[in-house]
Amino acid sequence: MPWNPEIYNKFKELRNKPFYDLIDFIELPESSNAIDLGCGTGEQTAILAAKFNKTDFLGIDSSAEMLLKSKSLETDNLHFKQIAVEDILDSDKKWDFVFSNAALQWSDNHEILFPKLIHLLNSKGQFAVQMPIQKENLLNKILYQLAEEDAFKTYFKGWRRDSPVLSMDQYAQIMFDGGLEEIQIMEKVYPIIANDHDTLYNFISGSALIPYLELLQDDQKESFISAFKNRIAENFPKLPAIYAFKRILLFGRRS
Repeated sequence: MPWNPEIYNKFKELRNKPFYDLIDFIELPESSNAIDLGCGTGEQTAILAAKFNKTDFLGIDSSAEMLLKSKSLETDNLHFKQIAVEDILDSDKKWDFVFSNAALQWSDNHEILFPKLIHLLNSKGQFAVQMPIQKENLLNKILYQLAEEDAFKTYFKGWRRDSPVLSMDQYAQIMFDGGLEEIQIMEKVYPIIANDHDTLYNFISGSALIPYLELLQDDQKESFISAFKNRIAENFPKLPAIYAFKRILLFGRRS
């Protein structure tokens, strides 16, 4: 799936807010090791590595496009590798800190994935994850509905990207069963104030819209984008518009 870092980073400040909220939970000891799952451009991993400078960080991502900038960020305690999250699950390597910010919503089967990620923790290791709650966010709802309509359903041949993000109760149970303590789970709205409808389109075009557009021919893409923009305008008739973007933050420490 081809990512465009420039489009994604148009909303860097907005995407950084939940990142900083998440790292407020973290207290790392000296001489520890950490992995950032789905590190993207590596800029946030670099912030973590600077804040916890006694910890060795590895940032991983499956996207070569997103990782292009990361090599220039490497330091003595920060390195990057192109690898998918799923490819580390059966590794014997254990970590003092497993971190992921706005990435694991792209990995399927969280009922299986999250117990395996928690299993990667050393004793007293910390687990911190943040994800958008796509099923509840209006732009995602518009996307799902539009892709299912007769005018476009044939374009996708019945395919749709269902969000794997679970409920707070389900994550609480998984984290408890995995032996995590000091469990913190919260949902938070990060408002996006848009002066025009293109701002809202651009926000989702850099993330959830990507796999849909990747499946379309040029003429289909033009038609789908036009319909999507019209639907955004219908759902946000008042400008400036507030988009109540919901995210879930998870934290726990292994016993």
